[in-house]
Amino acid sequence: MKSPHWKRLVWFYVCAALSGPAWSEDGVTITGYAPATGVEHGYSVQKATESDMSFWFDKPGASVTARGAFHPRMTVLSRDENGMRARWSLNAALPEDTAGPADSYQMNLLYQNSLAAYGTSTLDLETDLNGFPSNLFGVDRILAHMREMAANGPGGAAAPAENGVPGNAANGIIGKIEQNPLLIVTALAPEAQLLATGQFYQDQVMQIGQAAAASRTEDYGGVDVPVTSTWTLESTDAAARMATLSLSEDVDPAAFSQSQEPAIAKMMAAFPERVKNLTADQMASIQRAGKTRNAKFVVSLDDGSAVEATEIVSVTTGGFTLSTYTHILRDDMPARLPLPAVLTAKVLQTPDLHVEPLPSEKAGPGILDELSTPPSPPASQETAVATGNDGAEAIAPVSLEVKSAEVGRSPVSYDRGLNIVLTPESTAKFRDFTQAALGRQTQLLVNDKVVMEPWMREPIMDGRIVLAGTDGEDLEAMAEQLRAPGASIVVRLRP
Repeated sequence: MKSPHWKRLVWFYVCAALSGPAWSEDGVTITGYAPATGVEHGYSVQKATESDMSFWFDKPGASVTARGAFHPRMTVLSRDENGMRARWSLNAALPEDTAGPADSYQMNLLYQNSLAAYGTSTLDLETDLNGFPSNLFGVDRILAHMREMAANGPGGAAAPAENGVPGNAANGIIGKIEQNPLLIVTALAPEAQLLATGQFYQDQVMQIGQAAAASRTEDYGGVDVPVTSTWTLESTDAAARMATLSLSEDVDPAAFSQSQEPAIAKMMAAFPERVKNLTADQMASIQRAGKTRNAKFVVSLDDGSAVEATEIVSVTTGGFTLSTYTHILRDDMPARLPLPAVLTAKVLQTPDLHVEPLPSEKAGPGILDELSTPPSPPASQETAVATGNDGAEAIAPVSLEVKSAEVGRSPVSYDRGLNIVLTPESTAKFRDFTQAALGRQTQLLVNDKVVMEPWMREPIMDGRIVLAGTDGEDLEAMAEQLRAPGASIVVRLRP
């Protein structure tokens, strides 16, 4: 886990580059961030993600889009020479003037569940002088809420943590937050981080059209990946007292590809027949990974606040491309930046998530990457057994034979769990089912009772299933049932 202080280091290098001798005294002064305290500002936020699996699936539906529209509010409560305290007020309600049908904004449904899961709609942050979060108040309360929900589940019974994600995954998220509480900010208020990127802690002199580059190293799975950032002052509006700046970031392709080797190997293992037929050039292309980030900021020359921002981040790994789009506009300012078409489209091909709202109490912990990572697209027609009238593929349920079922420590959490190992034949059946069901919500039944409703984020190749979030007696009883001769588990798509 990277230290949250790396952001401060980034800004030291950027500001050093911008204030160096390359900038003449007759340039434009970008005012250091000095917001008024006690003034609340609302923001219109639009987000979208596009996932493209067309390399693997030659069919409609290989590329899907999820989007959301939000209206958070922020107040700088106090400020001194060391930093600031800011409060973000959050909600998942869809703004009234949002274009397009409400049911196409599925990120809002996921975000509603996340707010319920974390048990808060307000974040009080300590920030550095450019507004980047450095500390979060009330972490213990949030963690206590998450632990209670992970232990009890909705209604007091063991249940999926969020939309089918089991309790062991919830405890994994809790562990990550304990190591780095700022992950809560990344999950619930990423706008705070993006706006801070476009704000300087002190005055900077820049010249229009002249670029300033800075370098840093980021950790990706234990691999140090060099990143180059380039800042440019695009234009100024003297009458409105605004400046427009752009930021482009490129990661070193060789180092980033090395960091993504495990993910690339998983992707290739999920499509063994397709891999066999790849040309040398195609094989080389899926073994390369890349990441780019492009952002623009409209910054006030009066107080240095970023009043509008757009950001596009694109990551390609193993033939899969994920692009995320964000636009933030402060309510009292006119829009100046052009928007990507995905944020303004009236009709989009969106995934059918079937998101069930979580109650505000007794809700399982939210999953940190739900806001930024869309579900995988539907699987290829080769693995489907039928096609419904609505074009969505129907996948036949499969009955799986159990080789062993033992209660013990979950391999992915510290909780007790039921560790199930399938027979070799059922392992192959389960692998095929999970490949076909990528991006779909499924159900796992024991004795005709639904015990899990997981989303299939990746194929399960090893024939192992872990059930957690249930008390020890229930786990032992279920294990005893699965040890009986001929015991089986049924896995199906969620109706």
